[in-house]
Amino acid sequence: MADKIRLLPESVANQIAAGEVVNRPASVVKEMMENAVDAGATLVTVNFRDGGKELIQIKDDGCGMSPADARLAFDRHATSKITTVDDIYRLHTFGFRGEALASIAAVAQVELQSKPADAEIGTRICINGSTFQNQSPIACAAGSQFFVRNLFYNVPARRRFLDKSTTEANHILTEFQRVALCHPEVAFQLYRDDTLICNLTPSPLLQRIIGVIGKSLSGKLLEVSANTSIVRLSGFVGRPNSAKQRNREQFLFVNGRYFKSPFFHKAVVQAYEKLIPANVQPSYFLYLEIEPESIDVNVHPQKTEVKFSDQAAIWQIIHAAVRETLAKTGTVPLMDFDAEDRVDIPVLDNRVIYHEPSSVRKVDYNPFVEHASDRPVGKNRFSESSNSVNDQEESFPMRNEMSLVDYISEEEPARQARIDEFDDTESFSRILPLSGGYAATTREGGVVIVDLRRARESILYERYLRMIAGGESVTQQLLFPERMALSIDDYTLLEEHLTTFSAAGFDIRTVDEQTIEITGIPAEIGNEGIDEVIYELLDAVRDDTTAPEELRRERLAATLARAGASAPHTHLSESEIRTLLAELASNERRCYTPSGRPVLLEISENEIRNRLK
Repeated sequence: MADKIRLLPESVANQIAAGEVVNRPASVVKEMMENAVDAGATLVTVNFRDGGKELIQIKDDGCGMSPADARLAFDRHATSKITTVDDIYRLHTFGFRGEALASIAAVAQVELQSKPADAEIGTRICINGSTFQNQSPIACAAGSQFFVRNLFYNVPARRRFLDKSTTEANHILTEFQRVALCHPEVAFQLYRDDTLICNLTPSPLLQRIIGVIGKSLSGKLLEVSANTSIVRLSGFVGRPNSAKQRNREQFLFVNGRYFKSPFFHKAVVQAYEKLIPANVQPSYFLYLEIEPESIDVNVHPQKTEVKFSDQAAIWQIIHAAVRETLAKTGTVPLMDFDAEDRVDIPVLDNRVIYHEPSSVRKVDYNPFVEHASDRPVGKNRFSESSNSVNDQEESFPMRNEMSLVDYISEEEPARQARIDEFDDTESFSRILPLSGGYAATTREGGVVIVDLRRARESILYERYLRMIAGGESVTQQLLFPERMALSIDDYTLLEEHLTTFSAAGFDIRTVDEQTIEITGIPAEIGNEGIDEVIYELLDAVRDDTTAPEELRRERLAATLARAGASAPHTHLSESEIRTLLAELASNERRCYTPSGRPVLLEISENEIRNRLK
């Protein structure tokens, strides 16, 4: 029987191993930036072209390498970080396995220029697909500079699976942010297609966070600090009122290394319990300092998963520290952490006589006569003070124990058939405006109740969808332009989709890096809270970069419609409601909002008769 087992060529083995370490251009940026920080750099410059597929250039002013070290650095498992396996559990550096440069050189054309500070001349090395090309002296600045060209040029299948350049650029921005947030004492510069898009100077941590994420965080962060025998915790968390539905401002670091942990994420989120709605997420930037032997970072090739020996205790420390911060800053009343989990049970005292309140029956109660106690508290939800979408989603105020939910749950197929036939307002008699943003009317012997805000949202959705698709936007110019400070990735994303935003009715111009000025907004949208609308629109185009263009337009239209419908409106008269319903009747999506919520409810004559038996 012939022998079948053979050793793979080194170049093939390196390409296979590269799949674990280098899966996209952002992986190259991460590894190179971390190497630069490990080399003691005070300035790290990153430049990339075509989403990193054409070129990734990393330059630092670190210690540099001698000619021998520069050549050896590209061999697998060549490293200056560890000497024994026990050193893995005493790490004070980013890298340690000696795989990054060998993996990158296996799937790209790499050039290195490097010189120690005390050397007169540097060295230049060229390697293509693990194949050494040449090494020669070169005059260069102290430090190291890497040129990674044509990533995956020799692995066409891997290159085909890369996303489009704008998506890969966003991944690079994410890795750049993570490393920059780890080291506020180091200066970082980021160029995209040779254009500077981010310049971070050494600064305190809070200034670095604002510099990386954007000025929108200014005044919205609270400092967290805890020093225990297990872990030293520092950083910042967002105020409850700055929480977002889709929050990308969530970062965890341990010993200067970014990591992911759904377990510790829950420790933070649960600290905000009852302070924020269930569907939003707080911002946080938390830094853990732990004895290196208490953690294991050698779990995943990307080194974003970390094992902790005292995981449960650290969870409690994070949770308590965040809650204490929220309390001490006056965000919530100061809590008694020692007693908060105890349940106080009243003790029976024989000397006290307990009286149970008796029930009262009002025999003369008339549900058709309005009493002072029956009137809903607060202004009409379409009054000028009504800005909250959540407030407008409250249930319809009933004066008896029967709610509209009860009606919705009964005879749904028959009721839905009647609603689907709603195609005009000819059969409507007098329309009665109701408190809470509703209106009622009769139709063919039954009663129809319409949620006016949802009706408006449905109408605006179709209107904006046509505008975005046809480029026929209507813009209202702002008397006083609004300025917004964006994060690096949001700014880049906005640049990419600026044409789409213009088609929707926005007039936006750039002021400087990461700052925009909004001079015009789509018709029907108020300028209050326009920054939140911009963030929601960015999330809508960011969520799925592979989605068809039609689906993206629908998401943008739905976001704009929701914002337009929640803008403050004055109380609508009967004629205005009739006009609104007439437009709704001609609308293709007349019975539901883009999110699938019902716009109207019809109660038939038979249902009324059955209820009043």
